[in-house]
Amino acid sequence: MSKVLEKKQQVVADVKEKLTASVSTVVTDYRGLSVAEVTELRKQLREAGVEYRVLKNTLVRRATGEIGLSDMDQFLTGPTAIAFSKDDVVAPAKVLHNFAKEHKNLEIKGAIVEGAIVGPEKVEEIASLPSREGLLSMLLSVLQAPVRNFAYSVKAVAEQKEQTETASAE
Repeated sequence: MSKVLEKKQQVVADVKEKLTASVSTVVTDYRGLSVAEVTELRKQLREAGVEYRVLKNTLVRRATGEIGLSDMDQFLTGPTAIAFSKDDVVAPAKVLHNFAKEHKNLEIKGAIVEGAIVGPEKVEEIASLPSREGLLSMLLSVLQAPVRNFAYSVKAVAEQKEQTETASAE
């Protein structure tokens, strides 16, 4: 009996660590998905750097209670699988939302995004955001625009001077 209790305590400790380390945690109901579909979902999530685990609601409730996220308990009904992302806020929401579009049996119950508990509607909004790399690319483009415009202006002035000098030399 003590081995079972130890194992449960280890799971609770592991879930607490994952919840505190994650920038984005999405709770789903996977009921109705085939083994092949769940395998494909896990593969897509793993490629995005997201861990996806099926967990017992009672153990997750215990972990959320210990770290002050008891409001998340509203999502912990029925079969539950949780996606944890340590790096990218958008990745789990995007992968799960896209997968749910193709597979109606996957239901997104809610999420914790940077410490805030949000419902499925907000998860959908987050899924529509560009990825971290996409945002960095946009930022880089915005930062480069003034320098690029300055360079074009300097080049145009130099070409104009050059044309003026060649015209006066003739």
